[in-house]
Amino acid sequence: MTSQGGIVEKLKEWLGEKRLNHSLGVSRCAAELARHYGADVEKAELAGLIHDCAKDLSFKKALELGKKYGFEPDTISRMNPALLHAPLGAYLARDVFGVQDDEILQAIACHTTGKENMTLLDKIICLADFIEESRSYPGVEKIKALAFVDINRALLTGLELSIQAVLQSGRLLHPMTVEARNALLLEIKNAESA
Repeated sequence: MTSQGGIVEKLKEWLGEKRLNHSLGVSRCAAELARHYGADVEKAELAGLIHDCAKDLSFKKALELGKKYGFEPDTISRMNPALLHAPLGAYLARDVFGVQDDEILQAIACHTTGKENMTLLDKIICLADFIEESRSYPGVEKIKALAFVDINRALLTGLELSIQAVLQSGRLLHPMTVEARNALLLEIKNAESA
């Protein structure tokens, strides 16, 4: 696996300064969350660092990479190209950065939409992306307040805010986000009734 320093140098070639600083922040935040919730800190740091490696690709380049890796984006992702960077980032993490750990690759692939039955690492990367220190948007403080108290409620709050923003903008809502939200809500309800 490539060293963290080598990864950062490569990311400097691909990402703007703001996006690189965000990725470094997500890596730090993911490590804190992993320590708190008993997940693998090194995996969380690495996934957080690489999670947005495909973020600054043009739509044309993203589609070219998709073809190279045999990834065919669904209609909703084609209509909202910002959704392409997560699954493509997982391919680049494996191909360029040498990440062979399926758990890390999966966490990168679903960090934007979420998905049904997320693993702890999936939740950590998605949540860290919502709350890293440079994030500033209506509702982020509520997510941050929950982040180290109840990861499921924090992530549910983040997904619901994201869903509201998508609906208000008139964009298509990805079904994986709805599935992630519903699965988290069921997980919370089942934990309450246990």
